[in-house]
Amino acid sequence: MSKKTFTEKEINHLSINPYVKTVSSKGITYTNEFKSCFIAEKKKGKFSRQIFEEAGFDVNIIGMTRIHAASKRWSEAYKKNGVMGLTDTRKGHSGRPREREVSLEEKNA
Repeated sequence: MSKKTFTEKEINHLSINPYVKTVSSKGITYTNEFKSCFIAEKKKGKFSRQIFEEAGFDVNIIGMTRIHAASKRWSEAYKKNGVMGLTDTRKGHSGRPREREVSLEEKNA
């Protein structure tokens, strides 16, 4: 992860972009749509920086370290699992798995 943190102004600027799911002072979560578009454009031979700029991102705010890290992470995930590898699974799989049985009430909550 990059050491650069975002200011409130930068967070507000980034959150306006339709390809940003969430943004905090420490990181950005991109939409699955952007990740898929990114891989498609990368296959056409475009540079990572160019793809981010064409998607409306300010490269000076995000930083090249973050862009290269995202490119590497998404490319490896795509090679391993295809488009499904680009899907953000944190919402459904957060935390440590439970060691006890889960009741129906807890599953439906």
